[in-house]
Amino acid sequence: MRTIVAKNVSKSFGKKEVLTTIDLTVNKGEIYGLIGPSGSGKTTLVKILVGMDSDFSGEVTVLNQPMPNMSALSHIGYMAQSDALYPELTGEENLQFFASLYELKKTERKERIMYAAELVQLTPHLSKKVMAYSGGMKRRLSLAIALIHNPEILVLDEPTVGIDPELRLSIWGELTRLKQAGKTIVVTTHVMDEAEKCDRLAMVREGKIITSGSPAELKKQYEAVDLENVFVKAGGKRG
Repeated sequence: MRTIVAKNVSKSFGKKEVLTTIDLTVNKGEIYGLIGPSGSGKTTLVKILVGMDSDFSGEVTVLNQPMPNMSALSHIGYMAQSDALYPELTGEENLQFFASLYELKKTERKERIMYAAELVQLTPHLSKKVMAYSGGMKRRLSLAIALIHNPEILVLDEPTVGIDPELRLSIWGELTRLKQAGKTIVVTTHVMDEAEKCDRLAMVREGKIITSGSPAELKKQYEAVDLENVFVKAGGKRG
């Protein structure tokens, strides 16, 4: 089942084209990676996919709904590259606030907050103000917020940026478990070892998808030992 479909998506800021004829399909219950260096257009693309940007050409559908679409948004958990948190509030108050944005009954809201906090191992720190959190704790809180309403789809923009290797492994462990539970996950990263953990991926360079497929397929196609070599061979080097 196709959960997200983008057809011929292009986007410009003034005269500068930042996305060029993007086509991709994300299936239910898979981790789909958008891989590429900073400035390649990944964040612009995910904002279009989640309906935060309507100023583009082409078509995007999520759960068969043309985007942007308010009913589709209720099924998406979005984690931005920059933590959108309230530092003067505690972790629990942040979770309470974001949970209140969804039509959750009081009991369900309490259960979802407990579940999300436990999932990202923040339960002992919920009473602390977010301004006292480390960078890794803020990323985990942002992930908990994205999960708070039990969305069918998670769109995570650089979820592990700026955190230590142990936490990075922990977050990827959670993503794998969520995928196994039937969630659809789109994740952006510029770290090639994270790309290996995706079921399928698209490599993005200068606003274009230069190649796509499963990690194994791509390495075979380009006769490469790793995905970094795939990226170089697919995109070429500029002298």
